[in-house]
Amino acid sequence: MAYATLDELRGRLDWEPDEDELRIAAGALDDASDLAATYGRDWPEDTAPRLVKTLVLKSAARYMRNPNGYTQSRAGDETLAWSDIGRDGGTVYFSREEIRLLEELAGRKRGITSVAVFAWGTKPGGRSVAGRVPVDYSPASPFPMFVDEAGPW
Repeated sequence: MAYATLDELRGRLDWEPDEDELRIAAGALDDASDLAATYGRDWPEDTAPRLVKTLVLKSAARYMRNPNGYTQSRAGDETLAWSDIGRDGGTVYFSREEIRLLEELAGRKRGITSVAVFAWGTKPGGRSVAGRVPVDYSPASPFPMFVDEAGPW
């Protein structure tokens, strides 16, 4: 279940991949599609947003161009360097911005939200107050205690 095809990935590469590279590319497309479904949601292939396909192709092409995740390579004294992408080096991955885009496409919002909290066994909106109990921090405004069908507390 890939959100993009090998032909679409070929169009993003600046060389013609051989058979082994095509096998690796097919795996990269599957991996990127699985990650897109994980960070976003499991869209059906035929109705996935266009941006999901774009991000999958971008991730797979990035992997195909640099499968080991090198940021520097020198032939003279054999110097290799990796970037700060950490565990993602040498794998198919999405950047933080790409992950944020997938989350937004899936309707996931990050941040703080509020939720309504109700006493155990009460009904939202239809609470009846059995009474109020005094509190030491504000004697003028006692704390409401809610009832359920079984008893007052």
